[in-house]
Amino acid sequence: MLYSYRHLYYFWVVAKEGSMSKAAERLNIAIQTISAQVHELEKSLGYLLFKPAGRGIALTESGFAALAIADQIFLLGERLPEAVREAASSPKTKITVGVSDGLPKLVTKQLLEPILEKNDVQLIAHEGEFEDLLADLALHRLDIVLADRPAPINKNLHVYSEELMKSSIAWFGPKKLLKQSKKAFPACLNDLPILLPTSHSKVRHLIDQWFDQNGIKPNIAGEFEDSALLKTFAASGLGVFPAGESIKKDLKETYHIELIGKCEDIFEYFYAIRSEKKIQHPLVEAIIRR
Repeated sequence: MLYSYRHLYYFWVVAKEGSMSKAAERLNIAIQTISAQVHELEKSLGYLLFKPAGRGIALTESGFAALAIADQIFLLGERLPEAVREAASSPKTKITVGVSDGLPKLVTKQLLEPILEKNDVQLIAHEGEFEDLLADLALHRLDIVLADRPAPINKNLHVYSEELMKSSIAWFGPKKLLKQSKKAFPACLNDLPILLPTSHSKVRHLIDQWFDQNGIKPNIAGEFEDSALLKTFAASGLGVFPAGESIKKDLKETYHIELIGKCEDIFEYFYAIRSEKKIQHPLVEAIIRR
């Protein structure tokens, strides 16, 4: 099916003006030209868009459907010059990143460091549910999505995933809390209050399995969807918690939290998910090749 933007535009003006003659006057072109262009559009679509109505014309049901789509298209078209002008006048390159709500905030910071180090970058970050972010990515509302899982195989999504980093899971807590147990790791976890991510986190079920394998009966003091909130409560002494070993330096510097021990056989993985469009945002490659 082939039709041009011009064909659709002429149809849209005729529909808005209510007649071929008024549309011709508005566009300052011959009625025959407009009529021919509209007929070309109808021929391409395979449906009549106008029907006779008294001495004039009216939209058919197909015409109303086409008008609803054309309204959206030309609303965006009217915004094009302003968007281009703003982009040309801005000294910074914008990148819009979707961050899955299961991704730890300190890991997000690590993954974005390659672009945060640049002075001419404006980061726009949206946190949300994994599935919602994938939908926005497929519609090109986002340049890239960062998540703790790859995108599911779905030929209709037109996105693909690349592993950025993996980290072994370790246990952390504030010094004053660690004094409550004299046992070695991991047995000490039986004596300490524990904070965990909720089941929305990809790694949660692995931790639950690890408890069973190591004879740990956790005293769960809290479960958190937001990783930053979990760490804030941990720093206040509410409990110890699992996190990627890769952020131990940030945990110590930001929250004054110490490493207790490592789960050598549990890893968490972090992915960049991008669309399959051929022309990628230049900063997306900087994140991927970090």
